[in-house]
Amino acid sequence: MIKVKGLYHSYLKDGKYAVKDVNFEVGEGEIFGFLGPSGAGKSTTQGILTGLLQLQKGDVTVAGYDIKNISRKMFNKIGVSFEQSNVYNKMTAKENLSFYARLFDVETRDPLELIELVGLKGKENIKTGEFSKGMKHRLVFARSMINNPTMWFLDEPTTGLDPAIAAAIKDIIKDRNKMGVTVFLTTHNMYIADELCDRVGFIVEGEIKLIDSPKNLKLQYGEKLVEVEYTQNGSVKKDCFSTILQKDKDALNKIINEKEILTMHTKEATLEEIFIKVTGRELV
Repeated sequence: MIKVKGLYHSYLKDGKYAVKDVNFEVGEGEIFGFLGPSGAGKSTTQGILTGLLQLQKGDVTVAGYDIKNISRKMFNKIGVSFEQSNVYNKMTAKENLSFYARLFDVETRDPLELIELVGLKGKENIKTGEFSKGMKHRLVFARSMINNPTMWFLDEPTTGLDPAIAAAIKDIIKDRNKMGVTVFLTTHNMYIADELCDRVGFIVEGEIKLIDSPKNLKLQYGEKLVEVEYTQNGSVKKDCFSTILQKDKDALNKIINEKEILTMHTKEATLEEIFIKVTGRELV
């Protein structure tokens, strides 16, 4: 669904690039996470992919369309949920979605259905200028689905949302993906990326450092450890053992056979820890 080769972009056209020599592909039906700190080049790349920024250098195709010659038909296939909530404040929620729906040449979804889907039922006739930041963010997310996109761009879709609403948004993303929708997720939230993405790309200072699945990254960069909590002489003890070193495996087996186990689980590296290890940068 997306092919990017040799992508460069300079805002001042002075040889200083916001993104430089970026190369990646996103397969049909995949959830691809584009991860990095603020200013890394995530939004610049997404802006080019969605036609908001002019392609300066490189080859880019999205949903089968060459970005060098953007076709109106491409916009019928893509949906974009922006981090910044760009809604019309003097229009109601329903009016916002109805107006946006008229921009497409394909069948669109019922605005009231989408408003209810993102938890805004009962707010459809309220002007969005009265909405909270989180409510506006949900409306923009709903708007991105109105044309039933097959290629869905999501920029920080759960930012500023309470945990219950964020969980509902993640469920919507999973459901749409099960229906075959390809997702390009731009975020610095490693937890949502770990939960949702088939593959992730780490970008820092405009350059992609690594692309792989969260599982493979954890196997490659994470330590193989088991943490066990057990009782001994009436008190609770907690130890951590390697699943590679033989002496640790022997000690763990002894505890399992001789002690009362309270809890036991593997300890794997988080994506954030791996990101820091690979890039030398924190997600700030």
